[in-house]
Amino acid sequence: MIHQIDTTDNIVAFRALAEVTKDDFLTAVVPAVEHLVKQTNEINFLLVLDTDIKNFTAGAWLQDALLGLKHLGKWNRAAIVTDSEDIISFTNGFSYVVPGEFHGFKKEAFNKALNWVEGNINLPAN
Repeated sequence: MIHQIDTTDNIVAFRALAEVTKDDFLTAVVPAVEHLVKQTNEINFLLVLDTDIKNFTAGAWLQDALLGLKHLGKWNRAAIVTDSEDIISFTNGFSYVVPGEFHGFKKEAFNKALNWVEGNINLPAN
């Protein structure tokens, strides 16, 4: 499941717990991102992974990919917060292949991730 995290109006933030399904994306993530794009014309996104990446169903991955492709030019900043070094490395590499800035953060750096996505701080280039 995915829960939206209350944040400032210029970002959307979510926490993933247990199994994450296509319906989670369709009912929580997609509407929030669509609303943000209408309001700001860009996407600033934060996802806290409090579940193993293996708990994302194929339908969830498909919806995630479709959302990313639909708004490819709108991505500004995206942060994944996890304790998985592999996911952090993967996320950091994303900036080289798609528009926008993508950074992975350790869970202990949640506040730094949130501040970065909100645009309150800058990070050195990967």
